[in-house]
Amino acid sequence: MSQGTLRLGRREFAAHEPVVMAIVNRTPDSFYDQGATFRDEPALARVEQAVAEGAAIIDVGGVKAGPGDEVSAAEEARRTVGFVAEVRRRFPDVVISVDTWRHEVGEAVCEVGADLLNDAWGGVDPKLAEVAARYGAGLVCTHAGGAEPRTRPHRVTYDDVMDDILRVTLGLAERAVGLGVPRESVLIDPGHDFGKNTRHSLEATRRLGEMVETGWPVLVSLSNKDFVGETLDRPVKERLIGTLATTAVSAWLGARVYRVHEVAETRQVLDMVATIAGHRAPTVARRGLA
Repeated sequence: MSQGTLRLGRREFAAHEPVVMAIVNRTPDSFYDQGATFRDEPALARVEQAVAEGAAIIDVGGVKAGPGDEVSAAEEARRTVGFVAEVRRRFPDVVISVDTWRHEVGEAVCEVGADLLNDAWGGVDPKLAEVAARYGAGLVCTHAGGAEPRTRPHRVTYDDVMDDILRVTLGLAERAVGLGVPRESVLIDPGHDFGKNTRHSLEATRRLGEMVETGWPVLVSLSNKDFVGETLDRPVKERLIGTLATTAVSAWLGARVYRVHEVAETRQVLDMVATIAGHRAPTVARRGLA
């Protein structure tokens, strides 16, 4: 199935236009930045920088993905709702995504202007898709291997990991459209590291083209993840090169949206791959013409 236009908020993205989604964690214990954007002003500065570096989507998260202190829905909303409202006020054209699995939080952030609900835990709260439909928001449908939110995989097995990814994400996507979420605003995500070991995530990357061939736009969240760290035996702060290599492969295979910490570096990789593929002209082309 051919790729079509992706519509999120006020923005439309063409079939071969790679999109950067910048991560802004509103948590004091995030795995990558250890709470650097927990307070409002650093977080707003991060948004401004990310937009300047080429991010079209800002993904706001109020709960770290991994195990940690319990965060209630009310506390998650406290961390995200006011911030989303302020980002909406300052950046009217940016696409605002919120990384949540809870319908109560989804409702609250959509009420103040969120355009996309990034459900990284694979529909564990089925009401979240109903919220997206009610507000006309987009939805990310992720494969998490049936894992409970904020748990780590333990000896998880699949007969065929990509077969399971397709079964789950396509089911979630079709359900969302059936509820009324605009089809052109639904994305599918293989869920690297979520309910998977490193070999599963590597196979999901290698076979990403199978997801692209479904016609649904594919989002990948690769940035500095454990499968990169284990592949290269590198700690969190030394995973950029591996992340960018995986990004380039994913771009060549046709992924559309890239959820990242390092925006400028990712933007260059995506532009280079798009130009090699013939979907983008070089910014300048003087060599051999002078």
